[in-house]
Amino acid sequence: MNKKIAFAIVLSSILSACSDDFTDLSPISQRNVNEFYRDGSDMITAVNAAYKGLHLTGTYNQSYWILNEMRSDNTDGGADNTGLGANMNIIDNFNENAATAELITAAYLDSYVGISRANLVISRIDGVTMDEALKNRIKGEALFLRSLYYYNLAVNFGRVPLVISEISVAEGRTYPQTPAADIYKQLITDLVQAETILPLRYTGSDVGRATKGAAATLLAKIYLTSGDKTSAATVLRRIIGSYGYSLLPNYGSLWGLANENNAESIFEVQFKGGGTNTGNAFTNNFSALLIQSTGGYKNRPTPEMEAAYEPNDKRLAASMNPLNGPLNAGRFILKYGTTTAYNEGDADYNFIVLRYADVLLMLAEAVGESDEAYGLINQVRTRAGLGPISSLTPGTFDDKLLRERRVELAFENHRWPDLLRFGKAKELMAAQGKNARLLFLIPQRELDINTSYTQNPQ
Repeated sequence: MNKKIAFAIVLSSILSACSDDFTDLSPISQRNVNEFYRDGSDMITAVNAAYKGLHLTGTYNQSYWILNEMRSDNTDGGADNTGLGANMNIIDNFNENAATAELITAAYLDSYVGISRANLVISRIDGVTMDEALKNRIKGEALFLRSLYYYNLAVNFGRVPLVISEISVAEGRTYPQTPAADIYKQLITDLVQAETILPLRYTGSDVGRATKGAAATLLAKIYLTSGDKTSAATVLRRIIGSYGYSLLPNYGSLWGLANENNAESIFEVQFKGGGTNTGNAFTNNFSALLIQSTGGYKNRPTPEMEAAYEPNDKRLAASMNPLNGPLNAGRFILKYGTTTAYNEGDADYNFIVLRYADVLLMLAEAVGESDEAYGLINQVRTRAGLGPISSLTPGTFDDKLLRERRVELAFENHRWPDLLRFGKAKELMAAQGKNARLLFLIPQRELDINTSYTQNPQ
């Protein structure tokens, strides 16, 4: 799954595709499915198609950072207020319309593309004669990927259809909206199984696939989202004690093409430029180079984001260019190679979804204010060149932890879920003059197709 073979998933993507009429997806290749899913090689191709869903416009290439970063107080839509820029600023200001918010609709539909592809693997693999260890690994990968797509849906939309098996176009079944709490229960079951059957790590061309650590980290995040801090702490201690991750000594060494899939990284979306249809679009979108052609760039750090960094915090220079920074182009993100222009949608940089610093900070959240929690936070702060904090440091424990998560994980799609989990979304959005909705609107096309569905509060 690393860059050496990322292009192989392009062919895989034809095995599943989106129905124009229904969220619940099935492969367009119905005419030959019975002839295809017969051995381990076929199932690798199938699970690669589920990974390919992470590249879609509605997932990590665009919509997920709109939902999870731009919606928050970390970033805004940029100075450009035409075309795509206008659509982003409408979302940033909570003014989107359920019928016209194409970027939000894309997140909903493309997440189900990935879910459908994972479901195909999970539903068929037990009937395939193949190496048992490989079978377990592929099943674990599919369970993790399905959980990752569903986590993004449940956090952002709340009630969504829960589909956990392959369906055919001919089935014609309508799936009811399922409360997020029930979706999380299913994801917990799936990730417990995935952690058990996935390997600790990979070598060679398989580096980048889902591991035990990836399943466990997402599981812990879902436990926290569900309010079960005790279970989260158990999982997080297991990751810290047994799975071999570590903080890199230098925060800046997390970023850049030479540093991908490093000792701190737990799961990254693998991208590869070069005309293979596996490159990313976000690198150019975040780049100040867009000023030359559009007058602005997207996902622009806010003044509040810049102000969140303490003096001498080494993370600032590695994360963003400040307003009066050395690159003289205002605030923009630096983590994703944004100082070099690439062909549209063809940049190399991976997107880090889960990493070890998040594990340490989640365990601090799970155990609550204590010497242990401050010790975990201070591991992260020490790397950043900052002194320790304690119960004597001004502010509530939650506010101190949330600020630390903000600057450590900036622009990595954690901020909006964090604000929801800590109960701070409305308060901090109001400070920006915005009347926040906690959930995104269900796309109108889904309400039109499924008349029993109800819209989220507007």
